[in-house]
Amino acid sequence: MTDVQAPRSAPKSEQTRTLILETALRLFQEHGYDKTTMRAIAKEAGVSVGNAYYYFDSKASLITGFYDRMSHEHATVTGERLQGAEDFGERLEIAVMAWVDCAKPYHEFAAQFFSTAADPDSPLSPFSDESYPARAEVIQIFRDVLEGSQVGPKLDSEVAELLPDLLWLYLMGVVLYWVFDHTEDTERTRAFVRKCAPLVARAVRLSRFRVVRPLVRDAVELMQEFVIPKVRSGVTK
Repeated sequence: MTDVQAPRSAPKSEQTRTLILETALRLFQEHGYDKTTMRAIAKEAGVSVGNAYYYFDSKASLITGFYDRMSHEHATVTGERLQGAEDFGERLEIAVMAWVDCAKPYHEFAAQFFSTAADPDSPLSPFSDESYPARAEVIQIFRDVLEGSQVGPKLDSEVAELLPDLLWLYLMGVVLYWVFDHTEDTERTRAFVRKCAPLVARAVRLSRFRVVRPLVRDAVELMQEFVIPKVRSGVTK
């Protein structure tokens, strides 16, 4: 795993927080999430157990910190790569591929804690309340993908409002595929993204046509009732 050090100019508290998080991610990768204790993390990081709990009140909050850092990096990399791209399909592929690139150092680690994260009652679930800030930041990435594209201003307002949330769900499907992808440099996942992005873009463009408007309206109502509340709040309604 590639260590990411806090900038030298960062306050000591931020450096300590980064050190604890990096140490935890390394130990999770080496020993598994379940077998790694906060005491072991503190010892390896060279801080007291109390200090470790000061920055992260549980192992789960360390994963939340990981989600937050991943979403920040994903947003930064995507923003840089989107410059000059206007085609929606191209922008979508850029955003999803940026996530795959940002997540590359954590592939083995992700596979180890997936069973815990897949528990719907776990705070590690990407649908949990604890994960909401990271989830919201990634949804904003997809909102930028849409709004900066040629097709964005032409969509029905309801579709445009819901689409970033649905694209986040699409990313979660890619993440699931990525977790179990053991090809070199997760090339199967990358091929999957390259194949899927144009199909998703085509479906979005088709939603503008009058002939499919009844189907789109039914789909919007379905998403509003069953899917969007879960994505936006992390609580089933």
